[in-house]
Amino acid sequence: MDQNFEQVQFTTAMAPPRVPLFQFYPHLLLLLLFLSLVLIMQTVTPLPVHKSPRLSLHNKDASLLISRNRPGAISANALVDFKTYFYKQTLDHFNYAPQSYATFRQRYVVNSKYWGGQSFNNSPIFAYLGAEAPIDNDLSVVGFLNDNAPSFNSLIVFIEHRYYGKSIPFGTMEEAMKNETTRGYFNSAQAIADYAAILLHIKHQFSAHDSPIIVVGGSYGGMLASWFRLKYPHVALGALASSAPILYFDNITPQNGYYSIVTKDFKEVSKNCYQTIRKSWAEIDRVASKPNGLDILSQRFKTCSKLNNAEELKDYLETIYAVAAQYNRPPNYPVTMVCKGIDKGSDDGDVIGRIFAGVVSYKGNKTCYDINSYNYPSETSIGWQWQTCSEMVMPIGRGQNETMFPASPFNLDEFIRICQQIYGVPPRPHWITTYYGGHDIKLALNRFGSNIIFSNGLRDPYSSGGVLEDLSESVVAVTTRNGSHCLDILQAAKTDPEWLIMQRNTELQIIQGWLTTYYADLKSLNK
Repeated sequence: MDQNFEQVQFTTAMAPPRVPLFQFYPHLLLLLLFLSLVLIMQTVTPLPVHKSPRLSLHNKDASLLISRNRPGAISANALVDFKTYFYKQTLDHFNYAPQSYATFRQRYVVNSKYWGGQSFNNSPIFAYLGAEAPIDNDLSVVGFLNDNAPSFNSLIVFIEHRYYGKSIPFGTMEEAMKNETTRGYFNSAQAIADYAAILLHIKHQFSAHDSPIIVVGGSYGGMLASWFRLKYPHVALGALASSAPILYFDNITPQNGYYSIVTKDFKEVSKNCYQTIRKSWAEIDRVASKPNGLDILSQRFKTCSKLNNAEELKDYLETIYAVAAQYNRPPNYPVTMVCKGIDKGSDDGDVIGRIFAGVVSYKGNKTCYDINSYNYPSETSIGWQWQTCSEMVMPIGRGQNETMFPASPFNLDEFIRICQQIYGVPPRPHWITTYYGGHDIKLALNRFGSNIIFSNGLRDPYSSGGVLEDLSESVVAVTTRNGSHCLDILQAAKTDPEWLIMQRNTELQIIQGWLTTYYADLKSLNK
């Protein structure tokens, strides 16, 4: 057996309880929590750092809403077919210094139930590239690979991203993130090099030398999938990049792109809802400025703890609206749920009452509402915070009167200053476009790139930074007007609307075309 790998039987007991993979965290809080976690300092002074919505494949709020009317996860019986392995991964793929040869255990999971193998026309390998979270939840939520493996006789592979889940170098997250040196190996280039090494290893282990690989990813993982195809075309035949905002870097996309779509989503559902939200920020400030104003707001919104300032409440509401738009999925459609509550609120001009009614409609009727529910730290949030403060610098902001939200422009100079103060090194805001491209992408990829599907739902705020038109004959965009974030690669359900079924079928037809061409080429070369 290869010394670089060990096998562990996967059981449902190994998977921890479902947790949110993507939430929206204020940068300030996460940075401070990060410092606390790694014991760099005991106390910190609040720092004025910009906050932006986080990427994610799926979200706790969305999962809870979906579970009311449709299956939210792949069955436990299906998970029994997965086997967990650990690969002895190289710490640094791009340096030959002695410390670069250190290794760590990287987790990947394989389902060979439908695998046709070499004997069945070199059956393909479908590989899901993990993003900024453990892969446990992906196994139960991402259905694209499982749903289609029987018809393709494909091997299913899920690979965990370094520094997340059970694939953390240096043993623990605290050790891995404690200083500039240990954090330095934590970046996207190392991650996709990991994927290349593991996929080649899998082909060797399964005697699948001529089996083509299709990589799949969503959100940040969708970016990785597209970049993987560009950097490792000899490993992956093609890529499905779902909701991958690869153009939200280096000012290619306007700062207000994200929040403009959130605003559009709400306005299309109800102009009254949109107008009420827009008026609410000033009304919250007005009430907060009164004597005992924060007590009044705490009572009106039934907060579990007393508000310290109006910004806490506004951040909470901003996050609800952004999450509702990003994961605006059938059959519930969270934006509609929020607006139903707002529109059915009091008719006496009570803006605060209407906004709270929207919260209740979305969150459900609770004894109290935890305004910090989006802010609790995790290994995922701490890891992603580092990534955004190093290379994944996405300048998301909004100006005055551009959206239904208060102005909050992205200030790159201030962002760099704060990141350097916290981590000891400055971000590289231009590195993503330098290393992977982005500017003049159609000109660059028209004759260079091939076999990439960029899929986007146009209700997803991150679609503003996605590829929405074909770049060449085989680097194509598949969009749906009503789609949301990564919806196409989640598990199929009987209640899926026709447009979603058609989107998935289009993607499958394109992938089948890649495979058909590959097999014809392979046959021709082997004559």
